[in-house]
Amino acid sequence: MKYIKRIFIYFLIFLSLSLILFGNVNAADKTSLSIASPSALLMDLKTGKILYKKNIDNKMYPASLTKVLTAIITLENCDLNEVATVSYNAVMSISAGYVTANLQVGEELTVDQLLHVLMVGSSNDAAIVLAEHISGSVEEFSKKMNEKAKELGCTSSNFVNPNGAHDENHYSTAHDLAIISRYAMQNETFRTLISTTSYKLPTTNKYNKEDRFFTTTNALLLKNNVYYYKYANGVKTGFTTPAGNCLIASAKKDNLELLTVVLGSDQNENGESNRYLDTKKMFEYGFNNYEMKEIIGSGGVVQTINVKHATRNTKKLDSVVADDIDALVKTSDEDLAILPQIHLNDDLKAPINKGDVIGSVTYTVDGIDYTTDLLANSDVKKSNALIYTLIILVIIVLIYLYLKAKKRKKKNRRIKKRIMKY
Repeated sequence: MKYIKRIFIYFLIFLSLSLILFGNVNAADKTSLSIASPSALLMDLKTGKILYKKNIDNKMYPASLTKVLTAIITLENCDLNEVATVSYNAVMSISAGYVTANLQVGEELTVDQLLHVLMVGSSNDAAIVLAEHISGSVEEFSKKMNEKAKELGCTSSNFVNPNGAHDENHYSTAHDLAIISRYAMQNETFRTLISTTSYKLPTTNKYNKEDRFFTTTNALLLKNNVYYYKYANGVKTGFTTPAGNCLIASAKKDNLELLTVVLGSDQNENGESNRYLDTKKMFEYGFNNYEMKEIIGSGGVVQTINVKHATRNTKKLDSVVADDIDALVKTSDEDLAILPQIHLNDDLKAPINKGDVIGSVTYTVDGIDYTTDLLANSDVKKSNALIYTLIILVIIVLIYLYLKAKKRKKKNRRIKKRIMKY
């Protein structure tokens, strides 16, 4: 009987261990990610934190993803209503097989029109027109591109043209392209461009028809497309034979916005596009495993402090945060307690006005610091107690001196009377 009980106990232990092990494997499967493309990256757009990476520092050809950099440089150097003229070089320098907007030599278009055909239709001639309009030549504009890339923190990129036409010296990495795109996404006009699904050029001084109609090359944005992704809101596709299929994409769900980069992709055995399949996999991985959690809302009290030299009724001061703080957290860590690091201004004392900056607060989550100002939540009035004390002391001293002088005067009188007697 004891032998049977012992076997039963061993069986239960074995079963429990098996469940734990299999449970861990299944949990890992839910958060694992298998990407077919040779280079891929998933980034949280707000913090810049990389959530998945595969060969992100490999130098690769970016093809038309280059146009993201061209677009943001244009937006920072031009007014949308500026007029640019199409040069002979802009039309004739585009090799056969590359997409164009059928621009005409001498045609006048606004920067806004050129940006739309650049980003919606991926028109290579439009990129040349913008480059020449801004810098006078493709060569000079390329210098500006490389300067901007370095300024943003890119370390492994070199651009020799504004459209991504193949050149062995024109290369970038998934990491660098993510840095450029994240920066560009801070521009609201850029966001409008990359989310636009169709655009039509009007008639111009050199083209009297309205048949130049463009549909976005980003299938994630097209509702009738098999690759449509309802949370997608940008960014740009690219393709050349040497570069393969490339894609920078963005998507937003609730208050979490993600950015992906896929380079050098191709089709799977079923003829499906891996650049879209991989991108959607990364988005789902990000949305399923991460969230933006509100750590504290604007106006939330962080600490109550006693202010020096303040009146009794106002010396207790609530310090409140100036801005909302939302932090990227893993869904498995959503109940994690996050403590503030408070930094008050040196020698903080009355008077203080409501809304004055009195310090800062930092919350560190998964290696990322989220910082905002601390504000005074009420007025702190300066106490007059010290002044009153000084006045009283002065009065006491004066009284003392007066009494002392009076006493000395009496003494002098007595001495004088004695002298007069003699």
